[in-house]
Parts: sequence; C-alpha cells; structure tokens
Amino acid sequence: MSDQPFLDSAFHILWSRLTPEHIIPDIEAALARAQSAVDRIATSDPVALTYENTFLALEKSTEELNAAWGKVSHLQSVADSPALRDAHNAMLPKVSAFYATIPLNAALWGRLKAFSATPAAKSLTGIHRRFLDETAKDFLQAGADLPAEKRTRLETLQTELAQVTQKYSENVLDATNAWQLVVTDEARLAGLPAQAKAAACAGAERKGVAGWRFTLHQPSLEPFMTYLEDDALRREMWTASAALGSQAPHDNTALIGRILTLRAEKAALLGQPHFADSVLERRMAKSGARALAFVEDFQKRCATAFARECRELEEFKAKHAGGAVAPLAPWEIMFWSERLRKARYDFDEEALRPYFPMERVIAGLFELVGKIFGLRVTERAAGEVEVWHPEVKFYEIHDARGQHVGSFYADWYPRESKRGGAWMNYLLTGGPRADGSRAPHLGLMCGNMTPPAAGKPALITHREVETVFHEFGHLLHHLMGEVEIKSLNGVNVAWDFVELPSQIMENWTWERGSLDLFARHFETGATIPEDIFAKMIAAKNFRSACVTMRQVAFAKVDLLMHTRTAEFAAATDIEPLARAAIAECLIPTSPPAPTIVKRFTHIFSDPVGYAAGYYSYKWAEVLDADAFTRFKREGIFNAQVGAEFVEKILSKGNSADPAELFRAFMGRDPDPNALLVRAGLAG
Repeated sequence: MSDQPFLDSAFHILWSRLTPEHIIPDIEAALARAQSAVDRIATSDPVALTYENTFLALEKSTEELNAAWGKVSHLQSVADSPALRDAHNAMLPKVSAFYATIPLNAALWGRLKAFSATPAAKSLTGIHRRFLDETAKDFLQAGADLPAEKRTRLETLQTELAQVTQKYSENVLDATNAWQLVVTDEARLAGLPAQAKAAACAGAERKGVAGWRFTLHQPSLEPFMTYLEDDALRREMWTASAALGSQAPHDNTALIGRILTLRAEKAALLGQPHFADSVLERRMAKSGARALAFVEDFQKRCATAFARECRELEEFKAKHAGGAVAPLAPWEIMFWSERLRKARYDFDEEALRPYFPMERVIAGLFELVGKIFGLRVTERAAGEVEVWHPEVKFYEIHDARGQHVGSFYADWYPRESKRGGAWMNYLLTGGPRADGSRAPHLGLMCGNMTPPAAGKPALITHREVETVFHEFGHLLHHLMGEVEIKSLNGVNVAWDFVELPSQIMENWTWERGSLDLFARHFETGATIPEDIFAKMIAAKNFRSACVTMRQVAFAKVDLLMHTRTAEFAAATDIEPLARAAIAECLIPTSPPAPTIVKRFTHIFSDPVGYAAGYYSYKWAEVLDADAFTRFKREGIFNAQVGAEFVEKILSKGNSADPAELFRAFMGRDPDPNALLVRAGLAG
C-alpha cells in the first residue's frame, strides 16, 4: 500500500488514508514529478520533436498532479477542518504557480511551436489536430508570447488570485456556519411546514440546544423565508443572509477590489481591454460586449412583465394586509409571493414534498436515464467501496452493451464542514485507450438538500429535484465522454456550453410521464394526483419574469464588474455602485436589498470560475430549451433521440466547436424564442 495516498491511482479511492498530514509531502512530490516531465519536453532535442514527445507528453505530464490536487480540493469542499485547510492553503500558491508557469515557459513553448510548424504536425487530423490547436490557443491566451518580465508578472498574478479567491470562499463558508437562530417559543413557528420544523428540531438536538435551530444553509433558509408568518423572525434571518461576506471577521469588501484589479491587470498584460474579453474570446459569446448585449436583450424582453409582476405583488399584499400599495420589505418577498401563488393557483409547493422522497427520486432518475440513454445505474452496498462520509453513496454505470462506463459518488445533505450549493466534479478521466479498450470515468455530485428528519425519509422540494437532475446531467457529460485526449473530454468545454447537458435534464422534472417514474408518495406509493399536477403546471411560470430578471441581474453585474473594472475596483465599497448598475433588474423593496456581490462565490471563489461568465446559465438555457423541443416532438423517452444526444453532445467533450455539436443534434442553430416560450414570456 502506498505511503503517498494522494498519489495512489487506484480507481476506488481509499478516503480514510487521505489525511491532512499527507497533503504537503504528496503534493510536493507530484509537483516535482510534473516539473521534471515539463522540463524534459522543454529541453528535448529540437531536431527530434514528435507529436508524442511534445503535445501528448505535455498532456500526460500533469495527470498525477491533477488527480492528487483534485482530491485535496474536493476534501476541502466536503470535509473542511483546520488541519486540512492549513495544508490546502500551504500548497495552493505552489500548485497555482506551477500551472501558471506552464504556458509561460519560453523553452517549452518554443518546442511546441517548433513541432507545430513541421509537416508531421500539419498532417494531424481529427481529435489530435483539435488538441494541438486548442493547446496552442491555451498558451497564447495565457501569455506565452509575452516578453519575460510580463510572463513573470503573470505568474505572480495567478498565484495571488488563487489565494485571495480562496479566502473569499472561506469567508462565505465561515460566515454561513457562524450564524444560527434558535427559537424556543413554538407559537412563533406558525406557518412553517412540518418537514422544516422537524429538521430544525433535529438540528437543535445535534447541537445540544433546546428548541428549533435554523441556519443560513438553503434547506433551512428557504422554507423559513417562504412560509414563516412571524415577520420579525424572517427579518432577522434575511438580515443575516444579506450580510454574508460583508462583516468582520468575514468581510469580503477589500478582497473583491483586489480580485477585480488582479484580473484586469492580467487581461491588460494579455493585450485585452478587460477581463471579460480575455475570458470569453474562445467561448460561444466571443466577447464581453456580445455577452452583455445578450443579457440586456433578455432584460428588455422581460421588463414589462417584470414591472407587472412587481406591481401585482404589492397590490396583493396591500389588499390582504391593509395599507397602501408600496414596495415590500425584502424579507417579505418570498412570503407574499408564495401567498399570491397559493391564492392564484390554489397550489402549495409543500403539497408536492411527500411525493419526492430522495431515494425514490434517485431511483426514478436512474430509471429515466435507462429509458432514454440505455444506461444501467447500480448502487454498491455500504462498506464495499470507501467514501468520505457515511452519508455518501457510490454507484456504477453500465451501458446497453454491459460496458462499465464509469462510477460516481453522491453526497446530498448539508454539513458544517461542507460548502453550500450543489455541484458536480470529476476525480478520474477514463475514455478510449490506444489499445482499443476503454477506461471507466470517476465523478461525483454533491448538494445541500433537505435531510431526513423525525423518522421520515428525506422529502425534498421540486426545486431540489431539479437540482438533482441538473447535477446528474453534468455527471453524464463526464461519464459518457469518448474523447481519448483527457483534457478535451467531458465537461472541459466552453463554459457557456457546459450547462446544456445539465439544464436539459431539468425538463424531465416537469413531464407527467417522467414524474410518474419517481414522484411517489412516501407512505402510499401513489403518483401525484392529477389536480395537484395541473396546478403545478399552471403555476410553473408564476413570476417567471422575476426569476429571469434575477439571473439577468447576476449576469449583468458580473459582466459590468469585469468590463468597467477600474470604476468598480476603485470604490471603497463596491455595493452602492453594483446596486446602481443593476437597479432596473432588482425587485423594488423598502429598504433596498443589497446585491449578492459580497457572497457571490460563483464569481469570486476561483481565479476564473464563472467570472465574466455567469451569463452562461441563461445562454445555455436557450440551448437546452431548444434542444428539448426535439424530445417533446419525437417522444420524451425516445431512445433514438437519446442515443443521438449521447453521440453528438455528451460523448464529444471539446472535440469540436460547441456550435457545430449543437447543429449536429438539432440540424440548425439555436432558436432563442424557445426559452421565451417555455418561460411564458414570448410575444
């Protein structure tokens, strides 16, 4: 057994051995080996250059480090501890600096360029041609042709960006975990659904406190803000949530300015006017201006409906609570929206919860992908395969021929040691081997769903069902990859394309035929009654302009911060400027609600991440709404359409331009109207 557990390449990871004291020595060893491999390419004989000893050798040079550091980063997301955080943060600058130096290594770039000019390079075809071209673009986009002093500065920038974005992320997590609200008077919990109440009671018991304990984690916060009748308690919860990342000792204010400044300097070094253009140059949008125009077009199309929806809510509250028609307080929006929906459609989303026991949802999801994509998903028994926490499950996926295409872990419930939100990631990339065999992929999906409580199974909301399907779509993109170049496989695609496989899966959570596979009452096994389903569909686009405008606001402030950076970074406090920039996209409230910028982890918890790319969700929504029209037209369980989606989208990774892949599946370019029709906003 290896004494370097993070470097163990076994498919079944021995998580119990991945302890903090191994991180520094193991990652240092991986760094040294990766550096040696890069140095061998950079110092190779210039007259004996081949595709194998340049581009393919570079691809292989970081495989061990990628896998080892991926395990460290993953554990930091799901099992944070002081020792783990210290070891991670000790190695983060070294790892970041190493990756930053690769495209800035003049000798290495010289060898790659020299081979690229040879007849052997020019004769490459298919995936190998794509790999050479994409790698060359990666190097150029990262500054490979810059003079030495600028390359050195870029390396420094990358390292600092990794550190400050990590600190931003830690601040949000730590601030979230630092807050709790304990209610001891049960009368003050009027309106709260039984499931949420039971979860709060269980949470209090775990912490050894009397009463009901609420936190800022989504499964606790959302029902509290939506249903609780006590206005003062909702205000307290909202105030804490809105303050995340803005108060000492977890204040992100200064970090935001620093991150924006570093990104802008990086873009300037690369000859770009701003970070947005630098990032989007090779994505589907191509430029910050085009992405912003796309976002503002949605803003314009939704403006009238948005104003109407805001006014309707104000009028509804005035009618039912008395008083003048006026903007609501921000802690009233979710509460009164739910009351309006109930009044208009006689629909309470909580009525669906008993039909979504988590285990049944997962089983139904697997049945669904069996019908559509010909896949068989099986769970390994507890104890057969090591996991990082007792709640984690391990699954294997086989295709219709019985081939093991990949395996994955699923970790669905909140813990204080686990970051918020939901995500998919990969641990090992398999795919076709040179000898014609195929290695399985290994991935994971995580979330923070409503946990089991009071002897009942975990009963989740329909929104949480959508999230499960969404993350599984990302996972399929990785697991179904058939690209032999690992860095071009699976989810390693343009970020405004990567959400297509995930978001298209959400569509099946609204179809009667697919819901009947998994939406079964946890006690009786009955499907959703027709009257409740009819109300659910009728209410589907309730306040859809507000939902759309919320995404527009996030995307717009992101793009503005990364195109007008000097203005935003210079502000002592970015909040007033950010708010003014997107004021027309925000629901009017009294007092005004702060923006998300100080807790916007999508944008600020990674050196790049979704920075200048949050618009990708809406962009990919256009793609998924349009692509799903094929399933609607030809059958939501149509195995032939499913096979084509696997063949032309899921299996292809970044082996071709995403616009080409979409055209291959749909036979044409995307139709933006498909999304407006689905959202009830067309016309």
